[in-house]
Amino acid sequence: MGPMRIAITGSTGLIGTALARSLRADGHEVVRLVRRPARTADEVEWDPLRQRVDGHRLNGCEAVVHLAGAGIGDRRWTEAYKKELRDSRILGTAAIAEAVATLDRPPRVLVCGSAIGFYGDTGDRKVDESAPPGDGFLPSLCVDWEEAALAAEEAGVRTVFARTGLVVARAGGSWGRLFPLFRAGLGGRLGSGRQYWSFIALHDEVAALRHLIDTESLEGPVNLTAPEPVTNREITAAMGRVLHRPTPFPVPAVALRVALGELSAEVLGSQRVLPKRLLESGFRFAFPTIEEAVRVA
Repeated sequence: MGPMRIAITGSTGLIGTALARSLRADGHEVVRLVRRPARTADEVEWDPLRQRVDGHRLNGCEAVVHLAGAGIGDRRWTEAYKKELRDSRILGTAAIAEAVATLDRPPRVLVCGSAIGFYGDTGDRKVDESAPPGDGFLPSLCVDWEEAALAAEEAGVRTVFARTGLVVARAGGSWGRLFPLFRAGLGGRLGSGRQYWSFIALHDEVAALRHLIDTESLEGPVNLTAPEPVTNREITAAMGRVLHRPTPFPVPAVALRVALGELSAEVLGSQRVLPKRLLESGFRFAFPTIEEAVRVA
């Protein structure tokens, strides 16, 4: 497609930074939503918690990609932090959706970040976008997070929910905290190691988000995960091979529960999530295996 004007929230995060760089490299104009007064023509001020957006400056954007939100794995899940997680996602998404819905020239598409946490612990069972939500804090958060975009959907804007898995990247995110441990020879399986982790290389995550923007037939939930989820034990072995380090130090489940509290359920839980709709729409992964994803991270 020709050059587009695309707005991004969360443009300073791991995925947002990589997406903005990719779009600009191909000649697209990127507009960044910032939580302070706009200083340049490519910035738009917004306040997600107060649900305020300088919406008129979004007119003319062909797409809006909403990635902002407090990090799921950044801190222990205290009641205060769980409230921060909910507010940052639900209030922010509602603000963007309502701003988009009231524009004189709304975008063709709103791509909202979401997460495979929607499905909860699936054990060994493979799930795709047709699966119902799981039980617990994160699935309920994901349900409310996606429902917060209703205003845009009701206004006729094609709305896509990018249910992203664990992004393999050295530069940040949950995986970014694993690389130093493995490089130091301190890596190891977590708990039993039999739990499935549904991953995606950062390169493929960016390519998939751009595919969601460009593919008119896609709306609703789309899983952004590599085609073959692997177990934590397999991931541990791949990290050791790629980084040429031993992986002798398994972390017992009880230690994770003590260190992480409620968040440990996400680390020890199993999610075997398949990107059915992404593949059916013609997307092709550049780095579909865990070893490839680790090598290019």
